[in-house]
Parts: sequence; C-alpha cells; structure tokens
Amino acid sequence: MASLLEDPVLIRPFRGHTAAVTGVAFNADAAGLATCSLDRFLMVWKLKTRCRAYRFVGHVEAVTSVEFSPDGQLLASSSQDRTVRLWVPCIHGESSVLKGHTASVRSVSFSHDGCSLVSASNDKSIKVWSVCSQHLLFTLFQHTHWVLCAKFSPDGRIIASCSEDKSVKIWDTRNKTCINSFSDYEGFVNFVDFNPSGTCIVSAGSNHTVKLWDIRINKLLQHFKVHRAGVNCVSFHPSGNYLITASTDGTLKILDLLEERLIYTLHGHKGPVLSVAFSKGGEKFASGGADAQVLLWKTNFDSFDYKEVLKHNFRRTHIDEPPHLLDIYPRSPHLHDQKLQSVEVDPTYDVTDMQTPDPPVIEIRTSSSFSTLIFGMAARSPCILSSLRLNKPGYLPLLVYRVFLPLHHLVHPPLDLLQDDNVYLG
Repeated sequence: MASLLEDPVLIRPFRGHTAAVTGVAFNADAAGLATCSLDRFLMVWKLKTRCRAYRFVGHVEAVTSVEFSPDGQLLASSSQDRTVRLWVPCIHGESSVLKGHTASVRSVSFSHDGCSLVSASNDKSIKVWSVCSQHLLFTLFQHTHWVLCAKFSPDGRIIASCSEDKSVKIWDTRNKTCINSFSDYEGFVNFVDFNPSGTCIVSAGSNHTVKLWDIRINKLLQHFKVHRAGVNCVSFHPSGNYLITASTDGTLKILDLLEERLIYTLHGHKGPVLSVAFSKGGEKFASGGADAQVLLWKTNFDSFDYKEVLKHNFRRTHIDEPPHLLDIYPRSPHLHDQKLQSVEVDPTYDVTDMQTPDPPVIEIRTSSSFSTLIFGMAARSPCILSSLRLNKPGYLPLLVYRVFLPLHHLVHPPLDLLQDDNVYLG
C-alpha cells in the first residue's frame, strides 16, 4: 500500500499529436491508451514494457472522441467529418465507417455490453448503432441545438444527453422517448455521464459548474463550482466515490463525492484541459489538453483507507477559499503550511519524467476496403468484431494460431495471442 504522503502523481507525458487532444480512453486492462485530436488522428499508446505509439489515419477532419469497447477489441471514434468509425486496433488499420449524421459528430460511446454505440451530433440528433451489423438502429430527436455528448447507462436501458440548448435529457431506449429533462443551467452542458451504479448522472457546464443528479427521484444532489472556467469533461472513479474534472482553466480537480468537497487540484497542462478518464480499475487516469499533450497519472489516493484519506487531507488543506483545496503539481514536495497556499512547481524542470523520450510512432492508414466476420453471443462478449481475413498474407501469424485452437477460440480469440505487435495493439 502506498504511504499516506503519496498524492496523485504524474507518471509521464505523451507527445505525438500536433493539435488539441479531445479524447482519452483506456482499454480494459489499462495496458493501452487511445487518444484523439483535432489533428485528425487517432493514436494508441502501448503502456507496458516496450512503449510504442500507433497513429491511425482515416478521418478527414478533427476527431472529437474515442472509446474502447468493453472487451478492448474495438475502438470507436467520432469526427467533424460527420462520421463514426469502428476500428480494429491492429497494424492493418481496418475500420468501418458509420454514416448518417449530417453535421459534426461530437461524441461516441459503447453500451456496457458492447453491442451498441450512441453518437451525438451538431445535427441536433442522437443516433444508436448496432456494432454487430454496423447499421443505424434508431434516431432520437428533441434537442433544439447541437448535441454535445450522449452516454448509455450501465444497464443500457437509458441514454443521457446534453446540448447547447442548455438541457440534459434522459431517454428510454426501449420506447425511444425522452422521459425527463433538466434545464436549470445558466450556460450549456458540455459533458454528461452516469455513475458506476447508474443511479445518478453528472453534468459538466460551460458556467464552471459540475452537478450530480439522482435520476430516480429527479433531484439535484450536489453542485460544485470549483473551476474558474468551463468544465469540459468528467470521469467517475470506479468506486463511485470520486470524480475527476477537466477545465478550460488549465486544471484537473478531484472531488470527494461522499464528503462533498474538493480534495485535489492538478496542474500540468499548458492551457485548457479538454478530456480526462480513469482506467477501468481506477489505478490510473489520463488527461488531454489544448497543448497537444497527453498526461498519464497514477491515482494513489484510492488505495488508502477512506477515513485516513479524509483525516490526512484535512490536515493539509489550505485555509482560504475555496475550502478544502489542495493544489497538486506533479511530484511537488507539498511543503504546505498555514502561510503558504501551495507549492507551485514547473513540471518542465522539476519532474524528470517530463524529459522522458517519446515512444516511436508507427503510422497506420485505414484499409480502403473493410471486411470483417461478426461472431454473435460469444461466451465472454455478446458482440465481437473480428479482424480475421483469409485472403491477406499479413494475417498469417494470427491464422496459424487459430488453426490449432478449439472452435470457441475462433469465436473469441484469446487476448494473450492478440498482444503481439504484429497483430493487435490493445
């Protein structure tokens, strides 16, 4: 267990994009990190042993969001080119294009069973797609302005969306109707998501606020105004006890939802922070900024006994507004006392990891023709998109493995066989 003196720390930065990083997402075991950018590229960073980066070329305009499927065998991305793409994260760059939106697509997200995708667009619509058939299932209309984000609930029965019409809407996916709407924002909502239990939604506002709603009783539970500029993205810790926020004010903030207070402010980006995500286990999180950097962080605080965390941080909070605020700069000594608000450390000089050479980048261009086999209802995942192609010499290593495997392995290839750089990047 980490000592009580350890706070969230910066593991290292990744520099490979040439424009603002608009999305970050971990795969299931946190061994891979996907990022997307206004530079039109999708990148997958291998975080273990031989650190490498792979740049996926396919979108013709800025990429706005990215997400791994729950099993890590697919990537979904959305773009200002009005498309959603499904990628097999392998060196062959296979992708399938989902067309239907008539304006920029602002977000894309998988359902928790991996069978469906939901996308939100500037065409004021929300679309739900089948991953298996790669076809549009249905469209939701009721927003009166650009839809900025849409997410499935953990059980897949509800979708939450937010829009520049200043509303957050809750949709029933079975009867395809809007069943509730929240619209008390002074500004509009940039981002929305469900907590891990699916009982609450969080919304991040352009008016610097973060709100937590209980959708069972339609009640506002918590209202944080801890940033000095708009909040662009949030991510729940898997425990549901913590929330991390990313803001145009250049900081990340970690909120304690049980105690309803701010416990950390993280510095490191030079300019607005546009995206943030915890890993599935919560041991890491990543952030992307307008400075084109991706910062990889170690969580640390979630491994402590919760009462000890509260006791420890209470002793180290500074006394001025906002209350209970601890400013954390990567690897700072944290020599706080009542006369000193925070120790400001420039990561460029004080964090050795800022100088770590970036991994080599391998560019992968999407295949002009996309051909896949869909195997439904596999034991570990209901919908799997396989990149097996019998007519390509490049797939020979994967085919050799599969020839001698039992049939159930053909339906769902074991992930350890797909970790080789020549086949799979997740």
